[in-house]
Amino acid sequence: MANKNRLKDAAVKIGSTAGRIDGTAHKAAYKAAKAAHVAKVEFAQLSKQVAALKKQLEKSTRQLKNALK
Repeated sequence: MANKNRLKDAAVKIGSTAGRIDGTAHKAAYKAAKAAHVAKVEFAQLSKQVAALKKQLEKSTRQLKNALK
């Protein structure tokens, strides 16, 4: 009977460790996905800013060309 208890205790330890590792991997994947989402949002905002600056530059260029005529 003592052997069964030791085997059961070992199985519990193995299961607990496997569950802990799985949980850690899940947390890491969640953090990575969250970081990717934040990066995507920031990239979209930067793209809008670049487009606005490009438009402003084109407008300034037109005005400068007209002023130099």
